[in-house]
Amino acid sequence: MKAHDGMYIDGAWRPADGRDPIEVVNPADGQVIGRVPAGNALDVDTAVRAARAALPGWAATPPAERAARLAALRDVLVARKDEVAETVTAELGSPLKFSQAVHAAAPIAVAGSYAELAATYAFEEKVGNSVVHHEPVGVVGAITPWNYPLHQIVAKAAPALAAGCTLVLKPAEDTPLTAQLFAEAVHEAGVPAGVFNLVTGLGPVAGQALAEHPGIDLVSFTGSTAVGRRIGAAAGAAVKRVALELGGKSANVILPSADLARAVNVGVANVMSNSGQTCSAWTRMLVRRDQYDEAVELAAGAAAKYGDRIGPLVNAKQRERVRGYIEKGVAEGARLVAGGPEAPREQGYFVSPTVFAEVTDEMTVAQEEIFGPVLSILRYEDEEDALRIANGTVYGLAGAVWAGDEAEAVAFARRMDTGQVDINGGRFNPLAPFGGYKQSGVGRELGAHGLTEYLQTKSLQF
Repeated sequence: MKAHDGMYIDGAWRPADGRDPIEVVNPADGQVIGRVPAGNALDVDTAVRAARAALPGWAATPPAERAARLAALRDVLVARKDEVAETVTAELGSPLKFSQAVHAAAPIAVAGSYAELAATYAFEEKVGNSVVHHEPVGVVGAITPWNYPLHQIVAKAAPALAAGCTLVLKPAEDTPLTAQLFAEAVHEAGVPAGVFNLVTGLGPVAGQALAEHPGIDLVSFTGSTAVGRRIGAAAGAAVKRVALELGGKSANVILPSADLARAVNVGVANVMSNSGQTCSAWTRMLVRRDQYDEAVELAAGAAAKYGDRIGPLVNAKQRERVRGYIEKGVAEGARLVAGGPEAPREQGYFVSPTVFAEVTDEMTVAQEEIFGPVLSILRYEDEEDALRIANGTVYGLAGAVWAGDEAEAVAFARRMDTGQVDINGGRFNPLAPFGGYKQSGVGRELGAHGLTEYLQTKSLQF
C-alpha cells in the first residue's frame, strides 16, 4: 500500500504538524518501503480534541448501531485480508503464509466477536433496588506494538468502539503502514468522523504526549514492562485508568505422563512462531530429569527445521539485542544445542533458531524476556520443583501444561501464577480473556472481559 503523508483525524487525512518522516524499513532486506510523518504533541492534541468532540454522539449511539459498524469493519478487513497480509510481511518481515493465517485472520475474528458482543452485552442490569448502567469510560489513548500490528490494534479499538468510547491510536513506529490501512478500513466501514483517530510518531514524543494528555480517560498500552511502568506512573499522577499488557517469560511444563515428542515439537513451534516476537511465547521448557536428555535432542532437531522458515526480527536493534542474550547465555554456562549468535544471512535482520540446554532458573536467559527465537530448557526434580520454577519469574502472562491425563494438567495449571494456560496444546480462543499476573500487566483483552476494560459503572437507586 502507499503510505499516507498525514494523520487520520476527525474522519479525514490531514497534514501533520510534525513533518519529519519516519522511514519504514523491510527487515528482510533493509530497504525503505515507505515514509510516514512523526507526529508531535500538537498532532496528538488535535486528535484528542476530535475524539472528545465525537464522544457524546458515539456514546449515545444505540449498541445495535455500534455493532453494525463493527460488523462492517470486519467485512472490510475480510475484503482486504490479502493486502493486510502483504503489508505486515513488508514492514514486519513475517513470512506471507504466517501473515495470512495469523496477522490477517486473527483481527477478523476479534472484530467479529465484538460486533456480536456489542449487540448482546447487558449494558444495563437490575441489582436489587438499583439499576446499574455500564457506560463508556470516555476517550481512549491506545498505544500498540509492532509484533502483531493489526491484531493489537483491533484488540483495543474493537472493544473501545463497542463500549461507546472514542479513541486516538499511536501505533509502533516500525509498523505504521498496517495502522494506516486500518484507518482506511474504519473510514470505509462508516465509523463517524472523530470516533477513531490515528497519529503516527515516536514513542517518547507522540506516545508520551498521548499518555499524559488530560483529555485521555484511559490509556491502553501493549509493550515492554519498562515502558508500562512509566505509563502507569504518569496515569497514576492524573488518577487515570490504564490497561497494560506487558512482558512474559512463559513456562511450558511437560509432566512425565505427557506425549514427550508432541509436547516438545509443539513447544518449539510456539517459540519460533513470529520469529519469537511474541510476549506469550513458551520460552522456558520444563522437563523432568529422567526425560531431559531426550527432550533436548528432540528440541534441537525440531529447531533445525526452522532455519529457513522463520522471518527476520523487526529491526537491527532487536537483532542485536537478541544476539546479546544468546551470548550472555553461553557466558553464564548454558549449552547451545541449536543456533547461536552468528548471523545466518548476510542480508536482513535474521537470527538463527536457538535452543539452550543446561539452563538453570537463575540464568538471565531463564528470567528475562528475549523476544526472539530462543528456547531455554530447564530440568526439574518433581512436580513441586516444576511449579517453583514455573512461578519463579516476575512475569505471569501465559504458559502451557502437558500430561497424559487432562485432569492432571488442569490441576497443575490452576497453581500457576499466570493469566492464561494452554492444556495439551489448547487452541487460541478470541473470546477468552488475555492478560497477565505480576509484572505482565493490568487488565484483560479479548471477549467480554476485554469489553469491560472500556466501561465504567453508574448505579441508580430506587
